[in-house]
Amino acid sequence: MSDKPRHFIQDIVDADLASNKWGGKVHTRFPPEPNGYLHLGHAKSIWLNSSLAKANGGKFNLRFDDTNPAKEDQEYVDSIVDDVRWMGADFGEKIHFASDYFEQMYAWAEKLVEAGKAYVCELTPEQMTEYRGTFDKPGKDSPGRGRSPKDNLDLLRRMRAGEFPAGAKTLRAKIDMTSGNINLRDPVMYRIVKAPHHRTGDTWCIYPSYDWAHGLEDSLEGITHSICTLEFENHRPLYDWFLDALGIHHPQQIEFARGNLTYTVMSKRKLLELVKGNHVRGWNDPRMPTISAARRRGIPSQALLKFWEDIGVTKQESVIDVGRLEATVRDFLNASAPRRMAVLRPLKVTITNWPAGQVEELDVVNNPEDESAGTRKVPFSGSLYIEADDFQEVPEKKFFRLAPGKEVRLRAAYFVTCTEVVKDASGAITELRCTYDPKTKGGDSPDGRKVKGTLHWVSAAHAVSAEVRLYDRLFKVEDPDAAAGNYLDHLNPRSLELLKDAKLERSLGAAAVGERFQFERVGYFCVDLDSKPGALVFNRTVPLKDSWAKAKD
Repeated sequence: MSDKPRHFIQDIVDADLASNKWGGKVHTRFPPEPNGYLHLGHAKSIWLNSSLAKANGGKFNLRFDDTNPAKEDQEYVDSIVDDVRWMGADFGEKIHFASDYFEQMYAWAEKLVEAGKAYVCELTPEQMTEYRGTFDKPGKDSPGRGRSPKDNLDLLRRMRAGEFPAGAKTLRAKIDMTSGNINLRDPVMYRIVKAPHHRTGDTWCIYPSYDWAHGLEDSLEGITHSICTLEFENHRPLYDWFLDALGIHHPQQIEFARGNLTYTVMSKRKLLELVKGNHVRGWNDPRMPTISAARRRGIPSQALLKFWEDIGVTKQESVIDVGRLEATVRDFLNASAPRRMAVLRPLKVTITNWPAGQVEELDVVNNPEDESAGTRKVPFSGSLYIEADDFQEVPEKKFFRLAPGKEVRLRAAYFVTCTEVVKDASGAITELRCTYDPKTKGGDSPDGRKVKGTLHWVSAAHAVSAEVRLYDRLFKVEDPDAAAGNYLDHLNPRSLELLKDAKLERSLGAAAVGERFQFERVGYFCVDLDSKPGALVFNRTVPLKDSWAKAKD
């Protein structure tokens, strides 16, 4: 990645630095709500904010907007911290929380009440919606709007003291009920919520709204460039009004188009439904579009960062083909992942002319893209496994793999020819019997004869058994949100295939959780969190080529 990626926000920062607008400072932040796990769209924001700070010698904050205790949990906080760290964003030693500022926010709320710029409202949520009006119809005043500052202050303090039941009253900003921007029609600043907070416990029973808290947090932390996705553009006048009414530090808000991907959903509500409905195996299920799922699947953080840098930053909403992400991951792993041989659907092969009991240790290249990766020893014997798909008893046209009477090359080993097909009582093929040419060691023929097929293999006596999980796209359609019916109707029933008895080469027996490999001719895989010594589990990260199967009805 370049030191200073070019995009329109970097141009704004460059202009601000040239004019000394912020005293030569660049201070950004990533402000997630701890009400779910981060998704891949959040990764774009993490990259954007952290890279701007790093490229311009500035600071980057990780801050939790923890203003809704009914939906927040420490589990989400911990997962978000892990994800941001995994992506390499440097937020220093301190993690910031909106709850750190609750006292200051409340003091500022009292200040606006005393100035006649905020009031306590008794309308129910349904009434508030009715009173707010529509885009074509102005709103009308709440009955509490004309109350005196003194009376409003008394009610606010009683709200804080816990005198009123949950939802009975709100504190609203007194702005303009006829504004063309509905966000300015006396928005809620505080609501009564009788729920314990994951950090402050039962200290508070009123909590700031997101719109009230967000700009204040930026101000308190000295943020210079408050970078948001486009849905907050219409909220910017409200943030401006709050900051100007209080006369405090006023960051510059800049909006950009969020990151959307095909074949998935990015709504936290829908992701939570997938988890709670057991449609997936948790937030970090490798089929999920969460950062933790990408980590578990084996996607390198560098590849994810490179993907969003290549996509760039604009104000134009778009949906990016998930194939572009897969291609970026594939390119990264092609250069870095060690090669290994693994047979996912094993078919036994017996070499009938192999010397009884003999085992050869063959030198096999670890990564042809990286000479420094060296070689490894792979045992070869007279009893092997190959992929079942690499044999056809009646070969199709242009089938260049193994068939009766046909010769193929075994990777880094020998030429073999199929001489007999063994079947069980049902007619299923259980074994192939072959002969080998001892003069072709290393996979080359001294007489110059050529074979078109090269197969991977595993020595049966030295094979390591493993469960392999093949992941496909979670949905059958590119845009589940726009497709007819409920988005759950479009789940791909073949998004996960479990192969319980794959056979892997000996060296993979010591593979550690998180390690990534290219299974030759198969794809890129990593060791799953469920893996244990003697009970290995591998996830497919991406296939070797852009060949994901399209789910069909």
